[in-house]
Amino acid sequence: MTDKEKQLSINFEALPAREQSPEPPKERVVLEWVCHPAKRNTLVTVLVTLFLVVIIGAVYFATYSVWFTLLGAVIMIASLGPFYLPTRYKLTDGEITVKSVTQTMVKSWSQYRTCYPDKNGVLLSPFVRPSRLENFRGLYIRFSGNKEKVEAFVKERLGAGDAEPEGK
Repeated sequence: MTDKEKQLSINFEALPAREQSPEPPKERVVLEWVCHPAKRNTLVTVLVTLFLVVIIGAVYFATYSVWFTLLGAVIMIASLGPFYLPTRYKLTDGEITVKSVTQTMVKSWSQYRTCYPDKNGVLLSPFVRPSRLENFRGLYIRFSGNKEKVEAFVKERLGAGDAEPEGK
């Protein structure tokens, strides 16, 4: 099977079989942590907040509309939500859980084939080779003082000891 066929194939063997038991087996939690980027660096948080206030003020003085200003404020604050609000990560033997204030994502390890670590986190990619789509289909897991543990666990789960480090 060529790399392109592997990249586009669906791994049906990795999908869990439906069982008759009413209770699914309990997953063992291996790693669990909370990442809160706004608390990590106070200076950056203050600068981002000042920038946000300046942009919202500029929208008001450009339009003299309270409604456009409120709309701009909502859009800016919502886009910076992952920076200001904490995100909880839980890695188990079978799945990855990412819980933020607005959503909870539960993904299976079988969905990902490679990983690309950087200084802030690791990108889990569903593709065999680097692709432009992996930023949209992949999952980015942020570190919070646990870089070595997370990288080792992810590489063990993916069998990705030969993944390309530090970027694409």
